[in-house]
Amino acid sequence: MNELNTLERRALRSISTPAGNMLIVAADQRNGMKAAIKDAPEGSDAITREQLAEVKADLVRHLANHAPAILLDPEVALPAIVDDGVLDRDTALVVGLDASGFETVDSLKYTRFVPGVTPRTVRDLGGSVAKMLYYTRPDKQDADSRVAQEIRDLVAACEAEGVLLIVELLTYQLEGESDEEYAAAFPDLVADGAALAVACGAKILKLQYPGSAEASDAVTAAAQGVPWAVLSAGVDHETFIEQVATAVAHGAAGAMAGRSLWKDSLSFDAGLREERLTGRALPRLHELAAAVDRRS
Repeated sequence: MNELNTLERRALRSISTPAGNMLIVAADQRNGMKAAIKDAPEGSDAITREQLAEVKADLVRHLANHAPAILLDPEVALPAIVDDGVLDRDTALVVGLDASGFETVDSLKYTRFVPGVTPRTVRDLGGSVAKMLYYTRPDKQDADSRVAQEIRDLVAACEAEGVLLIVELLTYQLEGESDEEYAAAFPDLVADGAALAVACGAKILKLQYPGSAEASDAVTAAAQGVPWAVLSAGVDHETFIEQVATAVAHGAAGAMAGRSLWKDSLSFDAGLREERLTGRALPRLHELAAAVDRRS
C-alpha cells in the first residue's frame, strides 16, 4: 500500500462521508456539461463560458454543497465559485488538472494538463485535492511506458506540494478491436490498470466499474490497499446505485458521480435548474450517500 502522509490523510477525510467513505460530486466536465443543457435557445454549442459558469455555480449551490466534496475545473468554474462564496465552507474542493480531449500516439490515448495548471494551482484555487485523468491499456503499457512515467511524476509533484492526488483511469477500445474482444478484456484492463497506477505511486484511484462482484474483488486485490472509488461513466442513476452497492461490498471505498446525478437536471433557465437540481438530483445524492455507506 502507498501510505498517505498527514496532509493527505486530512484531505481524504475532507472528501469522505462521516462514516469515512469517499463521495464526490463531479462537475469538471466542460463540453459534456454543455451537451446536457438541452434547452439552450441557440443549441448547446452556443453556450458561452460565462453561461456555463453560472450553471456550474448553481450545481454547487443546489447539489454539491450537500456532499462532502465537489470536483471542479480551473477553466470555467474556478476561481469564481470560491471567490464569490458559492462553495460551502464544509464542502471540500477537488481541482481537475486534465484538459478536455486527448491526443493519440501509436493508437494509444494521452491526456494533457490544462495549460498553466500545476499542483501549486490547486492550492492557489483553494483546494487540497487534485484529480488527473489517464487513459490506460495495461496490456500495451508497462512500468516503463509514457503513461506510467506521467503518473509517477505527478504523484511526486503533488506530494511535494502537499496536495492529495486522485488518479482517474479510463480504459478504452483500440482501433480494430471488436466489441466482443474488448468486453471480454474489460475487467482485467480495469484491474491491471489499477495495479499499474499503484506501482507508480498512486494513493487514491478513481476507476470504472469493472462489471461484477468478482471483478470488483480483483480490482481491490490489484489496488493493494489503495482506496478506489467507482465513477459513474454517464450511466443512469439506478444503474449506478447498483454498481456502487456491489463495488463497495467488494472493496471499493466510495463513489465519484457526475452525469448520473445531474445530466437530466440542467437547464438554461435558472429557475428550472434550481427546481430540477433540488427535486431530482439532490435525492439521488442522498441515495448515493446511503449506498456508499452501505445503509439501507
